[in-house]
Amino acid sequence: MINRIFPYANGDDLAASRDFYVEVFGLEVAMEDPVLGLRSPANPTAQVLVPPSGMEIPPPRFGIDMGEPSAVDAAHAEAVRRGLRVVYPLTDEPWGVRRFFVEDPSGTVVNVLAHRPGGSTSTTDT
Repeated sequence: MINRIFPYANGDDLAASRDFYVEVFGLEVAMEDPVLGLRSPANPTAQVLVPPSGMEIPPPRFGIDMGEPSAVDAAHAEAVRRGLRVVYPLTDEPWGVRRFFVEDPSGTVVNVLAHRPGGSTSTTDT
């Protein structure tokens, strides 16, 4: 089951991005490390993530939270079975998520992830 899908914004100036999303749209800062995570106070699954410039090469355009690490593994296995280009390997990140990046058929990079048991509980970890 997919928990949420969230877009990535460019992170050339994180302070300016924080001010823009907070002051113009009323989002709240949910996290600042490893990326700036902003969410709606009324709907915490409505989120925007702003990674610092150059953090991830290639940068994903959006993320899909699969809910469970086993679902990430299954999506990875299916992507590999289909011969899709995995551009960031299946990895357990130190901040508590299991993820990989895959290119869709049009070349859009997608971050596929889930929180690991005992990992971070933030709703915006990438």
